[in-house]
Amino acid sequence: MTIAIIPARMASTRFPGKPMAPIHGIPMIGHCFYRSKMSNCLDAVYIATCDEEIREYALSIGAMCIMTASTHERASDRIAEAMLTIENESGVQHETIVLVQGDEPMLHPEMIDLTVKALEEDPNLLVVNGMAEIATLKEFEDPNEIKVVFDRNLDAIYFSREPIPSKTKWDGKLSMWKQVCIIPFRRNYLLEFNDTLQTPLEKIESIDMLRVIESGGTVRMVKMPNHTVSVDTQEDLDMVSQLMKSDSLIGRYDI
Repeated sequence: MTIAIIPARMASTRFPGKPMAPIHGIPMIGHCFYRSKMSNCLDAVYIATCDEEIREYALSIGAMCIMTASTHERASDRIAEAMLTIENESGVQHETIVLVQGDEPMLHPEMIDLTVKALEEDPNLLVVNGMAEIATLKEFEDPNEIKVVFDRNLDAIYFSREPIPSKTKWDGKLSMWKQVCIIPFRRNYLLEFNDTLQTPLEKIESIDMLRVIESGGTVRMVKMPNHTVSVDTQEDLDMVSQLMKSDSLIGRYDI
């Protein structure tokens, strides 16, 4: 079985309260939930939070919600706790856990399908990330956007909040890619990952996928076919609201 868990908390350092920030009358976390439910590969979608306000909203739209500790520093910690709670209550272990960040309101369900498919097709893979091409220099230089460089097998070499590869050392066309936080884990590896201490580069960059690379693991990147903008600031929210004015998926929400 494959499930998605959307971690969300109100106390974001860059944009407090952003899961409940409205986009065309629907809180951002709602957009993430409704769109994730459209995926063809998911058996269930959960919201994991430590905030009562988010829990109440989740229940009001029929979403299954798991309350977690308020002390988690990483989204992967929160979904691991939620996964264990779900399994304890259901008595069923899941094969794949998809972390869908709650600040990706423009995600398309096929983005989830593509990342899960990549994990299923290669038994040696333990974790997969989505990625999308960066279109503007402003986005490339934005520290809120996690940039990634990868090898010819599409395995990540490095993640950074800085612009990589370096534009100052190359005046030709750059290949600029950003992480899209749709991240399928194999169940046992999610637990192993969370039992591993944070690594030096992970702490420097504040990017948990570096823990995988520093520990000798592989992060397979999958190119996403759809344009998305993650929301880290009010400016991002305003941009996303404009971009979603003619969004075709909103009319298909199971409201």
